[in-house]
Amino acid sequence: MYCYQCEQTKDGLACTVRGVCGKDETTAAMQDMLMVVAEGLAHWGRLAYEVGQAPSKEAQAGLIDALFTAVTNVSFDPERLAIQVADLSELRNQTRALYEKAAVNAGLKPLPAPAICEVMPADSIEKIVSQVAEVGIEARVAKLGDVLAGLVETCVYGLKGTAAYAHHAARLGSEDAGLNAKFFELLDRSMAPNPTADDLLGIALEVGALNLKVMELLDSANTGVYGHPVPTKVRVTPVKGKAIVVSGHDLRDLADLLEQTEGMGINIYTHGEMLPAHGYPELNKYKHLVGNYGGAWQLQVREFSLFPGAVLMTTNCIQDPSPVYKGRIFTTGMVAFPGVQHVAGRDFSAVIKAAQEADGFATDAPEQFITVGFGHNAVLGVADVVIDAVKAGAIKHFFLVGGCDGARAGRNYYTKLAEQIPDDCVILTLACGKFRFNKLEFGDIGGIPRLLDMGQCNDAYSAIRVAVALSEAFGCSVNELPLSMILSWYEQKAVAILLTLLHLGIKDIRLGPSLPAFIKPAALQVLVDAFDIKPITTPEQDIATVLAK
Repeated sequence: MYCYQCEQTKDGLACTVRGVCGKDETTAAMQDMLMVVAEGLAHWGRLAYEVGQAPSKEAQAGLIDALFTAVTNVSFDPERLAIQVADLSELRNQTRALYEKAAVNAGLKPLPAPAICEVMPADSIEKIVSQVAEVGIEARVAKLGDVLAGLVETCVYGLKGTAAYAHHAARLGSEDAGLNAKFFELLDRSMAPNPTADDLLGIALEVGALNLKVMELLDSANTGVYGHPVPTKVRVTPVKGKAIVVSGHDLRDLADLLEQTEGMGINIYTHGEMLPAHGYPELNKYKHLVGNYGGAWQLQVREFSLFPGAVLMTTNCIQDPSPVYKGRIFTTGMVAFPGVQHVAGRDFSAVIKAAQEADGFATDAPEQFITVGFGHNAVLGVADVVIDAVKAGAIKHFFLVGGCDGARAGRNYYTKLAEQIPDDCVILTLACGKFRFNKLEFGDIGGIPRLLDMGQCNDAYSAIRVAVALSEAFGCSVNELPLSMILSWYEQKAVAILLTLLHLGIKDIRLGPSLPAFIKPAALQVLVDAFDIKPITTPEQDIATVLAK
């Protein structure tokens, strides 16, 4: 295997025997083959669009789901991946036939197939493992070199992250045919046989533009179904009784579970990126949504081992389950793990049964609360107060500190940073990176909380909306605001958000705890020259530098 798509690659280079995430050679090969087939589907789909024939809805959903499945920590099950590869191969072949027929009908000669589109997955998982060596990422690196291959992967990883958001929006009934078409176009262009660095940088910014629109679509879907988030106190200590903890990102799964467990005497807890769900009125109305359990995704083995109930994983972020709880953890949607029971559809009766059979919490723990729900609607609702505080000098600076959390050493930087940010500064945070400091007490500035939890990783859209509104109010660009972005990254959704920020022209972003392995020094220089991206240094130095401007 050869995988360098997340921040925790072995020795900061690539995982070549077994993924740090737990992915083995077989799973890695099946994901690589899924991407090869997806690239072929994207090619034929793009050509079909160009002759006026949109691919089928199944092909559009299939491409987005394939990209999402290949995000880190989504599917570890080679058997399920094999089925997905076969299904996507059929959609690729159907889309090719659709294009060729449409081209002939338009009086055009169908174009021949590039080599990557002719790859037919072998008839067994074992053969695919061998086959991937000729068509996977390592082969691309050998052909293009580190710099160009890294920029290709930057585009592809950004599309993977964007696809995750598109998938969540589609689950709530929000889709956009034009955005779906861009997935086909941008993936196909990313895989051009002889790219240049300028070509790929341009595509990367287009991926960022697509991600912004998809995040807007998802924000509209979430708020349209569940209401705009409002500041909400969330209990972070257990309540006596039977229990289910829900992790991941998919609000639809949580809503379905809450509906199915209402009145059954089972308490529901959020975990990780599901924490912001408490701010949505149509989710928080369920009285048995009692609080949040635990912290970020990388702590789950220890935390779930201690949790006396059932566990439901709704999207990426699953880790190899401990035997202590493997019999009471369930996956749903795109997420899967060998030996873990998968819930298809919306029937969570098996999860409920496991919770009823488990011990549950024997007593109430002492109460402790944090506050979430500072989405763009809530923050902009008091924008005048914030603006007045800035003009009066009460608020000197805004720090956006958030992103993905992870297990690699050095992430305590973000805790120390938050602790050392001066009392006259406001901290905006989102995604699971906030778990490094969201239980600390930061106080307020004239009634404005110094820590504003804006939600999940996709809620970077809220931060962007707030930043743009502030820039308009002060008559300046976002780059001229007293605002600094210090971000942590782990997987492909962080790449998508970074590309969105670059698309918007935002500069001087600090990124850590370590830089992506797929971005080699020469490729990084391309981004540094264009956008002044910087690696983090120390909390003291970074705070001093940004406040000195």
